[in-house]
Amino acid sequence: MPNVLLTGFEPFDGERINPSWEAVRHLEGLILPDGSRVITKQLPCVFDIARQQLTDALDHWQPWIAIAIGQAGGRPELSLERVAINIDDARIPDNAGQQPIDRPVIPNGPAAWFTTLPIKSMVATLREAGIPAGVSHSAGTYVCNHVFYGLMHQASRRPGLSKAGFIHIPYLPEQAQRHPPGTPSMPLVQMVNGLKLALKTACEVKEDICLSIGTTH
Repeated sequence: MPNVLLTGFEPFDGERINPSWEAVRHLEGLILPDGSRVITKQLPCVFDIARQQLTDALDHWQPWIAIAIGQAGGRPELSLERVAINIDDARIPDNAGQQPIDRPVIPNGPAAWFTTLPIKSMVATLREAGIPAGVSHSAGTYVCNHVFYGLMHQASRRPGLSKAGFIHIPYLPEQAQRHPPGTPSMPLVQMVNGLKLALKTACEVKEDICLSIGTTH
């Protein structure tokens, strides 16, 4: 049975929960229409260790699709990331107290890696289902981008890993209540359903659509 790897993060920056893991853990063992099985993994919000644990999971499960999910507080939709850049530039320390500044994710690696997911098709499917979604051109420079870059670097060396990428998701409503009024959020059930649709589309689409659907970041 082919495997699909889905990762989420532990809480960070004073939050008690991380919506990425809360959503991802509900998809453990899901069988997709093509017969693929979803395997889930929680990653620490720690530079280097998160990337190594992701590599270990890729080695163990040998997925043909791998998608990392992360929290992007303040964003109102599922953000399908297009590009990861080779820089760590943390505005806050990670959960181990590290705060790398202007450091490459991988020394001598390419300046950037692009996702191999059919992100425009995925966004179109999500929007058709009434789930807010968009293409993003910035995954930041914190642990999310660090893992995204590491994932795409690994994908470039693994012929069997044909599709890989990153999706940012908003706060959960209970998180948004602790932030300024008007802070965007999304219910957990909508996040889970959105990720299911995104996975299904990633499995089925062989060539992404060439369509201007707008970008948000």
